[in-house]
Amino acid sequence: MELWMNGRVTSSAAGRRTHAGSSRRWPAAGRFADGEIMGRRLDWSRLRPTAEPICRRRRSAQMSLNTIDLLVDGKLRDLELERRDPRTVVAVILGGGEGTHLFPLTKLRAKPAVPIGGAYRLIDVPLSNCINSGVNKVYILTQFNSASLNRHLSRAYNFSNGISFGDSFIEVLAATQTPGESGKRWFQGTADAVRQFHWLFEDAKGKEIEDVLILSGDHLYRMDYMDFVQSHRKSGADITISCVPMDESCASDFSLLKIDNKGRVISVREKPKGQDLKEMEVDTSVIGLSGEQAKKKPYIASMGVYVFNKDILLNLLRWRFPTSNDFGSEIIPASANELFVKAYLFNDYWKDIGTIKSFFEANLSLTRHPSNFSFYDADKPIYTSRRNLPPTTIDKSKIVDSIVSHGSFLIDCLIEHSVVGIRSRINSNVHLKDTVMLGADFYETDEEIAAMLAKGIVPVGVGEDSKIRGCIIDKNVRIGRNVIISNKEGVQEADRASEGFYIRSGITIIPKNSTIPDGFVI
Repeated sequence: MELWMNGRVTSSAAGRRTHAGSSRRWPAAGRFADGEIMGRRLDWSRLRPTAEPICRRRRSAQMSLNTIDLLVDGKLRDLELERRDPRTVVAVILGGGEGTHLFPLTKLRAKPAVPIGGAYRLIDVPLSNCINSGVNKVYILTQFNSASLNRHLSRAYNFSNGISFGDSFIEVLAATQTPGESGKRWFQGTADAVRQFHWLFEDAKGKEIEDVLILSGDHLYRMDYMDFVQSHRKSGADITISCVPMDESCASDFSLLKIDNKGRVISVREKPKGQDLKEMEVDTSVIGLSGEQAKKKPYIASMGVYVFNKDILLNLLRWRFPTSNDFGSEIIPASANELFVKAYLFNDYWKDIGTIKSFFEANLSLTRHPSNFSFYDADKPIYTSRRNLPPTTIDKSKIVDSIVSHGSFLIDCLIEHSVVGIRSRINSNVHLKDTVMLGADFYETDEEIAAMLAKGIVPVGVGEDSKIRGCIIDKNVRIGRNVIISNKEGVQEADRASEGFYIRSGITIIPKNSTIPDGFVI
């Protein structure tokens, strides 16, 4: 028996058969060798892109017993494609790099650990999508500032309390060094991170795996990954890229895909502008948009969400592109020239939380009626850590178009178009507008607050008579009385760490654990 690199198992005789409708031979089959699935290098010059479904590719034009076997195999495969079997899928969530564009929110935490929506973390989004899709094998790759992320994951998604959940797992894989010169490097990019843990797909846990989902840990969206995987399998693609339609106003901010009239990706360009942008226009009705929608949105942007055939992925990382470090800018564009890479339409809300501005806008958009994205979905909830906090106390306060999370204290204040995180304390005559307040990790009792005030120490929360607008207030921040934060001068960028604040894209950010004294004006 031989395992072919397209997932096909045949006898040695059948393995030498030529491809149906073609005079060329398939590349030599890769055999299992001491449990290694990567096998030998594929002959990429022979693997030309094709849009034929797998079940059709497998049929031979010659009439023989082997042909009958292949026809039966094709029919069985058709039936198998109709089944949603998440046991054969593993998800890899990438924890991201240093997160410089989200600084100072990433000063003390990894990007996926950044709080969002008042009570959640960014990592909760892809993990909840996995759980709701039935994908129960998940690896999370981390490297930078991972302590708070690891703590959150252990509290919220702990499957190892002495109870067996079968083959389900959520495992955190931190960057590590191994013997040898190459093993001394940290993750150099998204593809390199997966490459350094390639052996995970070759051990006992990976024996049933057919497809690998590559996900980002800093996006906001709700998606059924098994619909995505099913489309990948039915198309017979080697790689499928989830993409969103775009109009010209924002297309140049993303990696764009050029597709043919069958939805096959033929080229990829990173953030094109001018004439390069015009050249990436496509007929988006090919992937499922209506004619009217296709005219409004003639571009498709990669979400950075991929599904790979497992054997293709491992061969790409080890043999074909052993020095390429990134999926989006290196592996995917090069593979489009040699493999069948397919575009999958995701025509729903999706937001890349990659910058302070996008983080700020995504949070405030949750307060709209109706909002583009909602955490309120009983059928497909977004999970997070159980904190067992009491309901929020609201005393003589007015709240307009805002979200207030549990365990908070609002006393005679006005909250407009804002998101207030867990355990927040907002005192009398405070006015919050267009503000994202991430909350606190702990409470201070009334006795502790009185003692601190007596000593001139600012308690956690927002003090009396303060006016705050266009601001992100990180966790455990202490804002005194009569503070004004409004950035009236419209400063776009500023680093005032010594004074306890930063400004990015005109948005004021008060970093975690900072103190703003009484009467301070920003």
